[in-house]
Amino acid sequence: MSQSLKVTVVMPAYNAETTLEKVVNEIPKGYVDEIILVDDCSIDRTVEIAEKLGIIVVKHAENQGYGANQKTCYTHAMKSGADLVINLHPDGQYHSIDIIKFIHAFREQNVDIILGSRFLAGGQKQTPLYKRISIQIITFLFNLTLGTNLSEVNTGYRAYSRKILERVPWNKNGDGYIFDPQFIIQAKYFGFNFSDVPIKKDYHESASSPKFFKSLHHGIENIFLLLQYILHRYKIIKADYLFS
Repeated sequence: MSQSLKVTVVMPAYNAETTLEKVVNEIPKGYVDEIILVDDCSIDRTVEIAEKLGIIVVKHAENQGYGANQKTCYTHAMKSGADLVINLHPDGQYHSIDIIKFIHAFREQNVDIILGSRFLAGGQKQTPLYKRISIQIITFLFNLTLGTNLSEVNTGYRAYSRKILERVPWNKNGDGYIFDPQFIIQAKYFGFNFSDVPIKKDYHESASSPKFFKSLHHGIENIFLLLQYILHRYKIIKADYLFS
């Protein structure tokens, strides 16, 4: 990339030995300045393969969870001077080529958080029915509560500006999947602008994706999170740990 914009791709990894090399090799040349992989105590060859690929590797001494992995990712990306941080899962569920869309959106629009959506025109909707219904319900509730116009909030393919990573207290978020919806609510609370871009997502055996009961639990977590946000805004309760 140009010297005026440093683009860093972060990869929260856990047991990604079968897909990592393909994902890295398909990252479009000339668009990314740095790749940081954070390994959440994998029990396979993820670290070995990442080191052979020549990317930066950070290792957790014990498994901490998806949200905790992201915290390490963003901490190291900020220390390295990143201007735009793109979260790309190394398990192959998202297409590396779509990185270009995040970069173009960041350059052309005044936004600090960009979400990859399979439900926009040009995206891929080959999603299990129960996931599709739950995603659309949760997205509707988020849009209704936050006044946003997003097409998918339950996406792991995201990009954040340096400015939003400096302002939002994401280190206070949960260490599991709740990290992502908490970040969306924080971004809205602090007045940041959103955008979304069409992406493709593949469901396969190597992809780490919550199954039915985990998805149900995550959906309930999302609803309680929105309720907490509403109660905080109306000063009925204090959720300062998310917003200060």
